[in-house]
Amino acid sequence: MTAKPALSDRVHPKPGQRETGQPRRRIAPLRSWRIDPRHALVGAALGWTGFAAMVGIVLTGHGQAFDAAGLLFWRSGADMVPRRPTWLLEAVRDMTALGGVLLRHLFAAAAITALLFMALRREAILLAGTIIGGWAVNSAIKALVGRPRPEIVPHLTEAGGASFPSGHSFNAAVVYVGIALAFAALSPRRSVRWTVIGAALVLTGLIAVSRVWLGVHFPTDVTAGWLGGVAWAFTAAAVLDQPAKAAADASTGANSG
Repeated sequence: MTAKPALSDRVHPKPGQRETGQPRRRIAPLRSWRIDPRHALVGAALGWTGFAAMVGIVLTGHGQAFDAAGLLFWRSGADMVPRRPTWLLEAVRDMTALGGVLLRHLFAAAAITALLFMALRREAILLAGTIIGGWAVNSAIKALVGRPRPEIVPHLTEAGGASFPSGHSFNAAVVYVGIALAFAALSPRRSVRWTVIGAALVLTGLIAVSRVWLGVHFPTDVTAGWLGGVAWAFTAAAVLDQPAKAAADASTGANSG
């Protein structure tokens, strides 16, 4: 006598249909694309080249005129605050908050959880490794350079620690570009994939600009931070992909055992 399938293995009937009692089919992972490591390394090389140029400019002092002009560009009056309506200041603060520790970590956690639910274990592990590695790289560079924050204009938000590179700019690029690369895997269409990645690049660029607008970073800080963060996201996509696959396979094997 054949045993009935367990309730958890049955196919759930659609409305108006009778339950078939057939075993439920496993849903295959949704991934249909992964960035070519060679393309990722090209993007990383371009980003690191720009980042290295910013480091050289800062360490040699050649960026002082650019930094001063950038900070003063949109400011006027004795108080040296940006020309603005009140709503714009709040909008810029909201934008900069997207690169802050709390919100970017909440978005990262939500993205990793969603990837795991969609059986994209490899992408979830890769995203987690990208974010952790990016934080370590940015913190190490900040400690090595040790640049103080600008004092020629008032700070319109709280900020602490070293100024170069901008942590908001670097880590926001790592998180949001990393998320974009992971979720671009869901679409077989190139136009959709590059729209997702391009939107992440634009968003993180706006976060970088907001730090200068609020007076807490020099333009060279945010330029280097954005370039470095994007470069690390592409570096991780190329370098950490196989270790992430090995970890995902090992985890799957352990769970099935």
